[in-house]
Amino acid sequence: MIRVATIGTNYITDWFATALLTSPLYEYAAVYSRKMETGKAFADKYGVKKVYDNLDELAEADDIDVIYIASPTAYHYAHAMMMMNNGKHVMVEKPIASNSEELSLMLQAAKDNNVIMMEMMRPAHAPGNKTIIDNLSKLGDIRIATLQYCQYSGRYDSYKKGIIENAFKPELSNGSIMDIGVYPIHTLAQVFGMPESIKTDVFHLSNGCDGAGAIMAHYPDKICQVLYSKVTDHKTPSQIQGEKGCMLIETIPFPKKITILYRDGSVEDVPVWEDEREVSGNNMIYEIEDFAKLMEEGKVDHDYLKASIVEMKIIDEARKQVGIIFPADKIREML
Repeated sequence: MIRVATIGTNYITDWFATALLTSPLYEYAAVYSRKMETGKAFADKYGVKKVYDNLDELAEADDIDVIYIASPTAYHYAHAMMMMNNGKHVMVEKPIASNSEELSLMLQAAKDNNVIMMEMMRPAHAPGNKTIIDNLSKLGDIRIATLQYCQYSGRYDSYKKGIIENAFKPELSNGSIMDIGVYPIHTLAQVFGMPESIKTDVFHLSNGCDGAGAIMAHYPDKICQVLYSKVTDHKTPSQIQGEKGCMLIETIPFPKKITILYRDGSVEDVPVWEDEREVSGNNMIYEIEDFAKLMEEGKVDHDYLKASIVEMKIIDEARKQVGIIFPADKIREML
């Protein structure tokens, strides 16, 4: 039984906890929160007995195997490094770090301590993404792709009222590209790898946060566009266009409906397998069970990290082009 503790008590930790409790591989053993009262309230929802409000004590606990880190992105590096240096495996919510420099140090710490680190990126583990990759050859030579995720955030309504929540705070390494754009960017990295070059444009909010953006990624044989937004909704599917047909993909963060429109006029609805537990909304089960396999196999340098590395490089370059600078970037420059 893999004993897990969580850092963070937000909605994504609720999703994680719900999924965790469906798996016979895991025990939800402890909750960490900066405030003991908040931690106890969260732990009570899931029948968790241990609650910490001290990170050092959690890192040193000998009855915890894995730490799930869902703190704001600006803290992912510090929390992951502390836990790995104390021999804990870590599941780090997306995006895995503020920048590539942090990720590089985290990767080295995982190797040095012989622990598993994985970015909790739903599409990377979803059956839909495997279905996309397995069916790409049907399209012939791929020339154009548009991957998009635009979702109007309820927190934007608060922003317009002068209430700036964490999701719109660059000081926490947050913003549209980190919160929303990371999904299609990671899919781009997973499916096509690192582009030769990118060009980026964004819509800046008044506090310097990016509200929406576009990336044009150039490959030797194709052009790929990434669109993301926290201030609008998209209504059309993403698509990958090849010389033999076009693949339509709904919901990039978790693809469930995939259709291929062939040049001869025929249409193929490509079936996407789903675990019966997913029907009730536990779509994080694929991530946690892939993580368990990595632990069983002892794969510190595993394949899922490749797309996370490319994702961070693309985001770094995109932010550089449009002047999005986080405090975490300046800290890294001083080290």
